[in-house]
Amino acid sequence: MNGKRPPISSVHGVVAAAHPLAAQAGARLLREGGNAFDAIAATAAALNVAEPYMSGLAGMGMATVYVAKEKRVRTLDFITKVPFRLPVARFKDREDLHRGPLACSTPGNLAGWCELVKKYGRKSLKDVFQPAIELARDGIVLTHFNEDKFMEAARDLKKHKAFYDDWNRTYAFGKGVVRAGQVLKQPDLAKTYQAIVANGPGYLYNGPLGKALLAHAKKLGGCLTQADFDAAKPVWLEPVAADYRGMTVHTLPPPCEGFQYLLTLRILDGFDLGRLERNGVEHLDIVYRAIRLAAGARIEHNNPSPKKLKELLSDGFVAKLRKRVADGKPIDAPTEQWVVPKPIDERKEHTTSFSAADRDGNVICLTQSLGAGFGCGVVVPGTGVCLNNFLYWGEINPKGTNYMRPGGPLALPMAPSVGLRKGKAVLALGTPGSYGICQTQTQTMVQLVDFGLPIQDAIEAPRARLWDGRRVQVEGRVRPAVVDALKARGHDAEHYVSWTMSVGGMHGIVIDPVSGAMTGGCDPRRDGYVATP
Repeated sequence: MNGKRPPISSVHGVVAAAHPLAAQAGARLLREGGNAFDAIAATAAALNVAEPYMSGLAGMGMATVYVAKEKRVRTLDFITKVPFRLPVARFKDREDLHRGPLACSTPGNLAGWCELVKKYGRKSLKDVFQPAIELARDGIVLTHFNEDKFMEAARDLKKHKAFYDDWNRTYAFGKGVVRAGQVLKQPDLAKTYQAIVANGPGYLYNGPLGKALLAHAKKLGGCLTQADFDAAKPVWLEPVAADYRGMTVHTLPPPCEGFQYLLTLRILDGFDLGRLERNGVEHLDIVYRAIRLAAGARIEHNNPSPKKLKELLSDGFVAKLRKRVADGKPIDAPTEQWVVPKPIDERKEHTTSFSAADRDGNVICLTQSLGAGFGCGVVVPGTGVCLNNFLYWGEINPKGTNYMRPGGPLALPMAPSVGLRKGKAVLALGTPGSYGICQTQTQTMVQLVDFGLPIQDAIEAPRARLWDGRRVQVEGRVRPAVVDALKARGHDAEHYVSWTMSVGGMHGIVIDPVSGAMTGGCDPRRDGYVATP
């Protein structure tokens, strides 16, 4: 009766994802005796079918996990290296790497999903990928959000004659147009997953699928080689962590750029936000200033050494940033990359983040992407596989701190996170949003922890996206008077639309450490959904 989504909780397990069918696929694995690792991989593969513009087996990703039997947090990095033969000196404009095969790096997602299942799961790949196979074979009913994203891509990809027809046949019924309510079947993708079930991930990395992908990319002018595929190995890493209000928040270490999120929390931990008016000018001014300062530190010190990272998160460095937050002087600084600020098209940012928890105490947050909508736009004929455009998110300016060097790491701003209190996992939180990811997770954490909102309300709370300089897009549910007051304090604040994907599409799970109750939260800015077994 109050117009709100009811909380969805369970003591048996929870999956929160950006599409109902994907969340249900993960819950199905929990119901069939799998654990959170099986569920997260099933959800990931189902998202390949249900939101193919956001992610797929040829994308990349990262996961932060709490392993209950080991009583520790681990992270898995399946972001692959910059291709060995990338002619990076050829590119003078970032837009040259938006579409087409040269924008594509080696697929990492499939290897990452399979590693999670192999290392900690209970079920077979046949069980894990069966929901995705059924969805691809039988079809999904397109939502209005699906329609919007498919048509957005169709308008852009029509310009690329070399590979538009393959995309059109796969996703737009050969007509270049889709409508909500239509049933989209992806039989080639179903066959690809069946072959992966029979042959394992090697079917991609050193088998027929990989050969088909490499041949098609080369035909179109790409630079990927078998050497790139041979180097594509998921890597288990020790997390980097920071305390916030008594919660220890974990995410991936560099080259992941998630340390910006932790640095922002460290800065905010020195301010008593909970005593302020929620969504008032004092609250938002402090948070926006902290976000911008942390982004500047990330840009200046990208991919820091362990020693440098320790310095960036140290009390001394954080104290200097807190002092700058408190001085009230306007902050004019970048939030994206080192390069000279340019207008940003938020439609080019397409990532998805989802979480799973089970009755055994395992908790996982995974963030993955194709880069842009439908990645580079290249679909490998006969496979249903769409390739990523992750190189668009690297820097082509050699003066940049994230400059792409062939064979080198690709630093990306994902930050899947798991929070612990007194050694128990109590939170999984992640979002898409490119360079807005660390901004969005910070804002939601403040709503959740400082103001005590339930997970669903914290995710639905109005957010903002900070761009280079002083520009801030504030969702329109914040009072106009507050936005005006932010302008007076030096923020180039815009009273934006009420709901926007530029502030992400967050999904998360909160766990009660006493009762064990798990409650999921999903983002109405996407087709978010929470499912239980």
